[in-house]
Amino acid sequence: MGARTIDGRTVAERVMEELRQDVASLRAGGVWPHLTVVLVGDDPASATYVRSKAKKAEAVGMRSTVVRLPAEVAEAELVARVRALSDDPDVDGVIVQLPLPPHIDEAAVIEAIDPAKDVDGFTPENAGRLFRGDASGLVPCTPKGIVALLDAYDIPIAGRHAVVVGRSNIVGRPAAQLLLMRDAAVTMLHSRSGPIGRFTREADIVVVAVGKKHFFGPEFVKPGAVVIDVGIHRDEAGHLVGDVHPAVAEVAEWLTPVPGGVGPMTVAMLLKNTVLAARRRRGWRDVAGA
Repeated sequence: MGARTIDGRTVAERVMEELRQDVASLRAGGVWPHLTVVLVGDDPASATYVRSKAKKAEAVGMRSTVVRLPAEVAEAELVARVRALSDDPDVDGVIVQLPLPPHIDEAAVIEAIDPAKDVDGFTPENAGRLFRGDASGLVPCTPKGIVALLDAYDIPIAGRHAVVVGRSNIVGRPAAQLLLMRDAAVTMLHSRSGPIGRFTREADIVVVAVGKKHFFGPEFVKPGAVVIDVGIHRDEAGHLVGDVHPAVAEVAEWLTPVPGGVGPMTVAMLLKNTVLAARRRRGWRDVAGA
């Protein structure tokens, strides 16, 4: 019997419906949440992601603006634009679509975002709060979505052994921290960890975020494990695939598909963070489950 599917589209749509109601309530009170995305250059994949974010924001009744800048924009100019958006009282959430061109220091640009509008959760202040054990700030969207998926399917976290494969600041590290805060025993793996199977074959939950197509095969999985696939790639036929090999479905109990797993939840959590930021900037109380 194959693995059961953790359907991110269905869970994300439930989140989106809650957001529609929340945004309608905010608008009735004179607040129209506004997400602004800064896109540098004309990378097709980045442009596609940005269009998807803007479309989903508008679908829940929010405003969205895309600020497009040329690939050759100077770092100082980009930082200035980001600071201006952070200072704009009409803007609730600011994100900079990554990756940026190689001549730009991503850290400098991210640090220019007001932490109160950092709906990606990447600024040092929001990251530091999370790593002090405080998830009440703006938390990175993909890790937040992963935990929400586990909760939606009543998959236990506390007391389980969770292995996170990948240590990026965007996914791996914050995912490990969120799982730790939910009382999992967490192991983080990376390119210098050696053979990963000695860790992953003991794991109840595995989060795979390495950025390599079909990297994670069934030989790495304990029967009955939960496998979360964060990767997204195009195969030779142009189909979307993940970091996890399809054969893992024959061993795992639960598996997120690609597409339709973590991706929709990442966007849903971005919009949830934007509504949260809009409420907090005006001193409104958070809604339950924010």
